[in-house]
Amino acid sequence: MLLVYTHKISPRLKYIFKHICVRVLGIEVSFTTKIEEFIAHDSLKMSYTKQPLSKEFFIKSHDILFEQGLSDIEINMQAWGDTKCFFYLGEKSSMPFDIFSASFYLLSRYEEYLPHVKDEFGRFTATESLAYKEGFLHQPVVDIWAYKFKEALQKQFPEFEFPKRTYQIKPIIDVPSAYNYKLKGIIRTLGGTIKDIVRFRLKSLYIRFAVLLGFRHDPFDTFKYLINRQKTSPFKFLFFFLIGDYSTYDKGINPNKKKFVSLIKYVGDYCRVGIKISYFALEDEKLLKKEKQRMDDILNTHVRASRQSFSKLNLPETYRNLIALEIQEDYTMGYVNHIGFRAGSSTSFLFYDLDYEVQTPLKIVPYHLMDFTLLKQKSLLDKKKVLSKVINEIKQVDGEFVPVFHNYTFNDARKWRGFKELFNLILESPNEV
Repeated sequence: MLLVYTHKISPRLKYIFKHICVRVLGIEVSFTTKIEEFIAHDSLKMSYTKQPLSKEFFIKSHDILFEQGLSDIEINMQAWGDTKCFFYLGEKSSMPFDIFSASFYLLSRYEEYLPHVKDEFGRFTATESLAYKEGFLHQPVVDIWAYKFKEALQKQFPEFEFPKRTYQIKPIIDVPSAYNYKLKGIIRTLGGTIKDIVRFRLKSLYIRFAVLLGFRHDPFDTFKYLINRQKTSPFKFLFFFLIGDYSTYDKGINPNKKKFVSLIKYVGDYCRVGIKISYFALEDEKLLKKEKQRMDDILNTHVRASRQSFSKLNLPETYRNLIALEIQEDYTMGYVNHIGFRAGSSTSFLFYDLDYEVQTPLKIVPYHLMDFTLLKQKSLLDKKKVLSKVINEIKQVDGEFVPVFHNYTFNDARKWRGFKELFNLILESPNEV
């Protein structure tokens, strides 16, 4: 166990130390404000305050962990080996940066509470982030810093054996619409047909009626392929089905259709299933509750995991609404148009509510790549290179890779050619040395 001496045990301090020590490094941590207790401790220990007591392992504390609310924080980014960090401390400290304060800034999403420019969907974008502006979005810096902390502690306490964690993957399958043509109803089918005719999309018109007449497989129906892949993988896939009502933004299948309900149950027999919350339910508690109840009824159990439509988050309201409905995990923390680490981490973390200054029970599982971002790469070889870079970054810190694919990604359309191979590359990545 690591004992931390500090002048004040604040909620922020307990939150971030427990994340880095327990969730990333796998060691227990406790805190004291009593010098006698600190001196008597005969295992891992460090002081985290303004001045060292003696020659102990010491990190000079930044004020952010002892404040409440938001303040205007000056951030000066500096190079640190192969990565970057901020909150520089100088030579007195056992580490050159206050990694705890820097990690708290990123994990709490402090910057998303501050004024920023949003995109057309009201989302916080990668280009607004500190990580993008300072060029470290591609690295899980919180995990890298934690490993540097572990290395420094190991030098001071060479006899202590740190537990080891292993690289993991958690494939996400996002299902905004289970089918492209099937189960759409007469009005939507008629509307789609007219659009195909007006826009001279003769191939689409042909496929539409071939599917509806039962001569052809619906291109979005890739579920048998995915379940066959699940059967050969030790890592559980997590499917998010949209069951919200039809709207401007969400054009899924009517959740009252028996065949759609049967599909969700079928997938749930082999994989984990969560709820993809509709765009309008994001800010409407009654609608959100209605959608969750629908999914609870379909699965015949309480749904544990959620993803927000269009990867939209409004902090802290979105997460508070999920907590109120007893959803335990959310998978929205990531960027649709950029590969990388929105919260600087490849390790899941608990949501810290900056307004209430409290650690909540909601587990945030950040995703690091969405299939759309790989479309920017022209060749399959380029896509593989980009994917391998992300995987290698996460492997270096024994983190968990969370990629988001869609059910339609695995169809035979030219746009998605080679994506089955990329998915297989991810599934096989834990076996590669």
